[in-house]
Parts: sequence; C-alpha cells; structure tokens
Amino acid sequence: MNSHIPLRSKRGSLSILVHKKTVWVSLLLVLSCLLIAVVSTGMGELYISPWNVILSVFGAGSEDYSLVIQKLRLPRITVALLAGASLAAAGALLQGIVRNPLASPDMMGVTGGASVAAVAFLTYFAGGLSIRWLPFAAMSGATAVSAILYLLAWKRGVTPFRLILVGIGMSSLMSAATTMMIMFSPKNDAAQAYLWLTGSVYSTNWENVLTILPWTAVLLPCCLLVARHVNISQLGDEISMGAGSRVERNRLLLLLLSVALAASAVAVAGGIGFVGLIAPHMARKLVGPSFENVLPVSALLGGAIVMLADLVGRTVFLPLDVPAGVFTSAVGAPFFIYLLYTRRNAR
Repeated sequence: MNSHIPLRSKRGSLSILVHKKTVWVSLLLVLSCLLIAVVSTGMGELYISPWNVILSVFGAGSEDYSLVIQKLRLPRITVALLAGASLAAAGALLQGIVRNPLASPDMMGVTGGASVAAVAFLTYFAGGLSIRWLPFAAMSGATAVSAILYLLAWKRGVTPFRLILVGIGMSSLMSAATTMMIMFSPKNDAAQAYLWLTGSVYSTNWENVLTILPWTAVLLPCCLLVARHVNISQLGDEISMGAGSRVERNRLLLLLLSVALAASAVAVAGGIGFVGLIAPHMARKLVGPSFENVLPVSALLGGAIVMLADLVGRTVFLPLDVPAGVFTSAVGAPFFIYLLYTRRNAR
C-alpha cells in the first residue's frame, strides 16, 4: 500500500489507488517530451535558440521565427507526439488483449490495412480527389481489415492465439497487396507511396493536427476507463469469466479502441513501425505490468520516440529529410529479434 496513494471522493463513492512510481515516471516523461519538443523546434537549417522558441510559441518572438515555428515545425512535432502516443497505446492494448509481448498494430495487420487503402488512394484516386481524403481512406482500410481479422479468428469466440495467428497472416497479405499495387501502378512515380509507407511527418500542418487530436484526446482516457478489463484478461479466459468478466464483449471493445488509435495515427503519419512494440515493453520495465500504469507511460514514451526519430531524420542528414519510420524500424527490428530470441523456449 505504501507504493500507492489512495484518492477518495468526499462521499466515499469513488476510490482510486494511484501508483506513486507511475506518477513520478510520468512527470519525468512529460518534462522530457517538452524538452525534446523545444529543442526539436529550434533545430534545422535555421537554428532557433530554445528561449526564442518559447517566446515564439507564446506569441512574443520575432515574425521570422514565428513563421518557421508556427507554420512549419510546431505542427510537425505535435503530430509526431500524438501519433507516437496513439501507436504506443494501441500496442499496449493489443499486447494485453492477445497476452503476447510480440503483438503490435503493424504485426497484427492494422497498419497494413491502412497502408493498402492509402496506397490505393494515392495510386488510383489522388488525381480526382483531394489529398485531404487520405486520412479517411487509411482509417477505413484499417477498420475493414480489423473486422475481417476478427471474423476469421471467430470460432465459438475469439481466442488470443487465433487472433495473433490470423493477424500475422493478414499483415503479410496486406504487405503483398501494397507491393503489388505499387508495381502495377499506372503512374511511374511511386515515391509518394513509399514515403507514406515508411512513416513520415514531413510537411504536416495544423489540419493534420486537428485530424488526429480528437481521436487521441478521447480514446486515451477511454483506454484508462477499461484498464481493469485488460488486467483481468491477463489471467486467462476461464478465470476472467469466473470473475464475472464478459470476455468476448470486452475483447471486441479493446480491439476497437486499439484499431481506432492506430488507424488515426497511421492516417496522418503513415506506417511508422515498431513504436507499438517497443514503448509498452519499456513502460512495463519502468512501472510494472498493471495496465493503468503501463498506458500513460507507454503513450509518453511513444511520443518521445517518434519526436526523437523525426529530429534525427530532419537534422543529421541535411539537406535530406529522412522519414522518422526509418529510425524507429532501425531500433525496432533488432528489438523484435531480441524478443524472439529471449522467448524461444517459451510455450
């Protein structure tokens, strides 16, 4: 009990135990994200000191700095933070649902479904429709593939084992479909599609921020409200049902939340890989396995990871602007191999 802070309403109808370590870790991560955001906003071909960045954000900086910060860099950094947080939270949910540390939106085919729809839009419809419809196309693709995934995994209920097996197959199928569309594209220029598939926050604007912000702001608190369902699902289906949990209904609800978070992030930032795999593992190392502790820490870690990846891609290889997904994959792929190696004897 010493590790928790009890919070109770005056009438005693509401009681919450807050994990002390999670509070301190979250505060430290919030400060880290703010520091990364300030430093990243000032870095680039035009260097702006952190103090001038802060002044410009609050409307007290010079006009030249304000134009670069407000129109170019700040929307990009905000999208990186929100997309990273959403992908990390989606990964934490999926790992809780299927009780497998290898689960993530890109491994389960959710990102692949969004990629197929986005590439189809860029390849066949971009000439006749506004590019503003791209996020809607990506989210539709992720939702459709997730529905197919759930139906294929259904056999008198959905078990975590079938869900992850079908998910891996769907991921491979979506990857093949995306490659085929690019190869047989009526257009010779596939650069835009490849850039989107890699995952990049390049040229994002405030409209992109407003596209993802409502989803992140609404769904993350919803995930906290259903944290107890994730925790009890870790005990297995039989024990969960014995404890009174509606396993199938809760699993579907959690899957929908995960899909919505991942799809909203992929719709704006593209297929940034491995964030949903790495961040939850890091969070569990810091605050333990309880989902209400893992979720906020995962979200903050995911935002920090994508912001750092974008900062490196934007500044280290000037004048090139390397997509953030290149660096998350460079870290995530070895980490995935490490997980496979450490769990090679697990049953």
